[in-house]
Amino acid sequence: MTRRLIPLLLAALAWLATLPALAMDAEVATTVQRLQGRWAEIRYTLPADRQAAAYASLAKEAERALDAHPDAAELHAWAGIVRSTQAGASGGLAALSLVKQARAELEASLALDPLALDGAAYTSLGALYYQVPGWPLSFGDDDRAEHYLRLGLAANPEGLDSLYFWGDYLHEQGRDALARQALRHALDAPPRPGRERADAGRREEIRRLLAELDH
Repeated sequence: MTRRLIPLLLAALAWLATLPALAMDAEVATTVQRLQGRWAEIRYTLPADRQAAAYASLAKEAERALDAHPDAAELHAWAGIVRSTQAGASGGLAALSLVKQARAELEASLALDPLALDGAAYTSLGALYYQVPGWPLSFGDDDRAEHYLRLGLAANPEGLDSLYFWGDYLHEQGRDALARQALRHALDAPPRPGRERADAGRREEIRRLLAELDH
């Protein structure tokens, strides 16, 4: 896609995001809630040395759900999110394989429904692209990161995660003034019902990053 087409696609996504979302299958919705809850529990309550194994178990649960619902974009998105955070918790060479699995799941989600979960796959894919190493070790690419993060913002301009990762990316790029704006905006994001633990943990991460930027 050329850069000239990106603003047009952003505008289209922003418009589509105002349309009523299609209801998830009840079983898929229940599974997504369980994955979300367990992911937040692992990330924000478990000791660091226990997280990799816990994410691996959660990834298996996501894969079993996908066996039953292979066309559920939401489950592909969460399978990707779990694998990407498992990679971060695992580190080393194992992480390189896990981030490739995460990318494949997020791309599958986007192919099925780019606006599933308010564009979460866009944001998560963008985060992968700026956090993983570049060639020859892995597929990290700052230009692609910005592309996907902007699409995530277009889909969910007031979202806690979309704004957090945009701010974190800006900081990584040395654009700290803009990073502060995005992160402060993120702190004003509306709460997500049923995701109180995730919201509290993410807000604490934002406050820590802002404190780092202010020193």
